[in-house]
Amino acid sequence: MALTQQNFKKHFSVPRILLPILLGLGVIVYMLYQNYEPSQLSTLLNASPFWIGMALLVLFVRDFGYMYRIRFITDKVLSWKQSFNVIMLWEFASSVLPSVVSGSTIAAYILFKEKIPLGKSIAQVMVTAMLDNLYFVVALPLVLLFTGGQVFPEMVGLNQTMREGIAIAFFASYLMITLYACIMFYALFINPKGVKKLMLYIGQLKPFKRWRAALFQHANELLIASKHLRTKDASFWLHASISTIFVWTARYAIIGCLIAAFTQLDYQDHLVVFARNLVYKILLFLSVTPGGAGVAEISFPAFFGVYLGGFTAIVVLLYRLLTYYLYLLIGAIVFPRWVASRFKREHTEPAVKINLEEAKPATIKIA
Repeated sequence: MALTQQNFKKHFSVPRILLPILLGLGVIVYMLYQNYEPSQLSTLLNASPFWIGMALLVLFVRDFGYMYRIRFITDKVLSWKQSFNVIMLWEFASSVLPSVVSGSTIAAYILFKEKIPLGKSIAQVMVTAMLDNLYFVVALPLVLLFTGGQVFPEMVGLNQTMREGIAIAFFASYLMITLYACIMFYALFINPKGVKKLMLYIGQLKPFKRWRAALFQHANELLIASKHLRTKDASFWLHASISTIFVWTARYAIIGCLIAAFTQLDYQDHLVVFARNLVYKILLFLSVTPGGAGVAEISFPAFFGVYLGGFTAIVVLLYRLLTYYLYLLIGAIVFPRWVASRFKREHTEPAVKINLEEAKPATIKIA
């Protein structure tokens, strides 16, 4: 892998930004055309100021939590301004790249360009990924318990077969995420060398030779990350875990706040909306479109339309403005300035590469 200014910027070209905008807004315009009624304008103007304010507060808590977590995990090497840039660029990358494409490599590279050593940047991205997955693994059984399993029923526009298909896909995804989280924990803290040897062995097998370079890279990243993370004390993990809980709880609570701004929700309704949001986000994660554009807008009524009826399209627009288009806008502003400042002396800076020529297992090096 060798990331330079040229191929890094290719990930964030104008077409990549315009595509999700056109997809998402196209779906919303169609939904508004199909369901618009004059009375919706008065409903919009009469939205609850309290719940709109709560949605904005939750959004702030989410982003501040991300900034606090990345700053703490990096041992406060990053300033608050750098933390803001890193998180906004990370969200920007998630918005312009397909949801099924992992942003971990780009995130680690962003930290690397913020003068954090490569090994530490890899470890820091890995620990955020592990904590995020663990939050989902723990949160799902809790919300299912408190909502009585009311995650899939009565989803507008879906027949029984479609609901069952979504349920199967969701729980299969949950099992995969759980398995991934367990393997990551085992690899980082119990037997990193054993997992590395297994990955290198798999890379030698004929069916997996096409992924040999990637497996070598991940094997070395794993060992680097494990060495770094084993030095952290209980206070580090407590702070990182608490900030992760705040971040993801806020992330899943935004939809409930927006819905409550236009209709009455009791405590149980908020729990059900929160629970369905877990399923909703899994569908977006499996989407092949940038940032789930189009898919997010189409599937939103199926999960939350029962609370909003014909007003769903308006709430979809508000939701995507706050959680998606906002980060496209901020990213489009931050990205050019960040690239200009971080790549001023790129011709003198090393690129991150993997040495595949050595007879011994590949190592990540600065070449």
